[in-house]
Amino acid sequence: MIAGVELGGTKCVCLLGTGPDDVRDEVRIATTTPAETLAAIEAVLDRWRGFAAIGIASFGPLGIDRGAADYGHITATTKPGWSGTDVAGRLGGPHGVPVGFHTDVVGAALAEARWGAGLGLADLAYITVGTGVGVGLVVGGAPLGGMTHAELGHIRPVRVAGDEWPGACSFHGACVEGLAAGPAIAARTGLPASQIAPDAPVWPIVADALGQLCQVLVLTGMPRRIVIGGGVVIGQPALLPMIRRALARSLGSYGIGAELGPLDRYVVLPGLGNQAGPLGAILLGAAALDADISKAV
Repeated sequence: MIAGVELGGTKCVCLLGTGPDDVRDEVRIATTTPAETLAAIEAVLDRWRGFAAIGIASFGPLGIDRGAADYGHITATTKPGWSGTDVAGRLGGPHGVPVGFHTDVVGAALAEARWGAGLGLADLAYITVGTGVGVGLVVGGAPLGGMTHAELGHIRPVRVAGDEWPGACSFHGACVEGLAAGPAIAARTGLPASQIAPDAPVWPIVADALGQLCQVLVLTGMPRRIVIGGGVVIGQPALLPMIRRALARSLGSYGIGAELGPLDRYVVLPGLGNQAGPLGAILLGAAALDADISKAV
């Protein structure tokens, strides 16, 4: 059994199991302060004692370099009180088992590639559009990372003509996250995304930013499919077709577009729904266990 922990900006989902067909227990916890949230997760892990590894898929930014002092920490986040929190050390330390640690979007990408909309594909991009905009990248079946993980939600797109709204990102203003995330949409319109009509003028602006983000991914030559999840996209069915059209406009006649095939099969919703993140945490834990076993042989 693997203990999987998806630590999100608004809620945490803890799963005990090995995959979507073998979930022994599931617990949901509100994400409040680090002290309250991590204590609640620790209580769940204590009750589950006997698991072989822990996988943590967390909101970020994160320290993912195992050789760095901030490994396992949430670093400079916009979520109040969480910057500098040692998540992996606190949750993994007391149990003496291998710990896998990465972003929630990388976890979701791994799960979608293994069991969901990217089944059978070794190279996948997962975009989440909710409290923020994050991108998880899987190449050759493994998370893509270097000095740190991708933060493509903070690229600055070309603005829609006539749109001069300054954006809501506290770091970059009108980056993709500052234009398309749930809090940005609410700040611009005064309404949560779920209460905005499908034909409201905000949606083409949101779709344009997300379409340009998809273009950046396509031009890396990496993803064989782009999966887009998160509450904003899943809660607004008309948005995904708009994003596909925005991607087509952004690519124009550039030749690589022909290799993508029909965009309704290239840019898709998650196959695992809201379970992609916590199931990805199980895969992160399993990978850490495999690495630990390999070192011992």
